[in-house]
Amino acid sequence: MGYRRLFIWVEGKDDERFFKKIMEPKLQKKYDFVETRCYAAMKKEKIDKFLKSIKAMGADYIYVTDINNSPCVTAKKQKTKNKLRNIDEDKIIVVIKEIESWYLAGLSDIESEKFKISIYSTTDTITKEQFNSLIPKKFDSRIDFMLEILEFFSIEIAKQKNRSFRYCIEKYNCEGSGNVGNSR
Repeated sequence: MGYRRLFIWVEGKDDERFFKKIMEPKLQKKYDFVETRCYAAMKKEKIDKFLKSIKAMGADYIYVTDINNSPCVTAKKQKTKNKLRNIDEDKIIVVIKEIESWYLAGLSDIESEKFKISIYSTTDTITKEQFNSLIPKKFDSRIDFMLEILEFFSIEIAKQKNRSFRYCIEKYNCEGSGNVGNSR
């Protein structure tokens, strides 16, 4: 088997932080090279050229996008395909609702209690604004809070609490038990 490369395209820095910490370590077991890149500040023409060159070199990619105001995953994928002509529909992962919902999904009830935040049985409807309202005052910034969550993140718990996260994990065979973050 040849040298296998994977490019993960994410919208912004919060998505990048999540994918680098949670997904890349799992995907590095299947690929020789894994790189996460942000596309939010890029022109669609440049993204399209990158996608074309990734395909030309025989590499693989994942394109991650939030569902935002689209009525369903199919509609969001179609909207993305209309914007990027070189994208393959089966390479698009739609995050429901926003990446912040995936962060919260990985917290156990015990960890949520430690953070003094609400316990969620599902995070499918969590928005960025709802997430921001949960940030405990002890954190200096939103980023600090997100990084701390990732230290306690459990893939198994997140699969139970967020259907789009579960879909992504299962599609890319990134199963794994226990916490991804450092044990304390």
